[in-house]
Amino acid sequence: MTAAAVSVMVVDDHPMWRDGVARDLTEHGFQVPATAPDGAAAVRIATAVRPDVVLMDLSMGDASGVEATRRITADLPETKVLVLSASGEHNDVLEAVKAGAAGYLVKSASSGELVDAVHRVAAGETVFTPGLAGLVLGEYRRMAEAPGQGEPPPRLTDRETDVLRLVAKGLTARQIADRLVISHRTVENHVQSTLRKLQLHNRVELARYAIEHGLDREENDPE
Repeated sequence: MTAAAVSVMVVDDHPMWRDGVARDLTEHGFQVPATAPDGAAAVRIATAVRPDVVLMDLSMGDASGVEATRRITADLPETKVLVLSASGEHNDVLEAVKAGAAGYLVKSASSGELVDAVHRVAAGETVFTPGLAGLVLGEYRRMAEAPGQGEPPPRLTDRETDVLRLVAKGLTARQIADRLVISHRTVENHVQSTLRKLQLHNRVELARYAIEHGLDREENDPE
């Protein structure tokens, strides 16, 4: 995907920083259809412009970037959130990832690192400032090995559940798109989002999960 084909919304409460990053991205060929000064505005504007990537700060006055990330990734599965924060604290990184962020860079990253990260996140990859990826993987490994705490299963949206049910029935992404009257890309984004939430690795594991939870036997399949 070329830079010109990628739209990026920049969210930061510091106008000079926000405008500077937007200008830098534009100079590298990205489309920057909008910017936002806080998390609440980010959710509202992202819903309207539907950018490919939201470049999200975390600490913005009274509006949390983590909550904005959670809402955007839940409501706009085609939009990826890449956090760009001054903080490299472990808790901030883990909270952002749990909220659905596809990547995390600290603001000391170079312009080249930022441009590369935006490209990769738009293409569906996860990107972290060096040293943070190991932290995230280690935390998920610890959670996987910990004794069960009786926590409820991850919450899927209605559309993610629809897609999961049809995956379990053996339909291809194209067939699912036709059945649900959505784009092939939207189907793939729902699949990737569900994989992340359930901590699974491929469609085979998704199908097994759906069958184990009885989703393949639902009578009211979407037409």
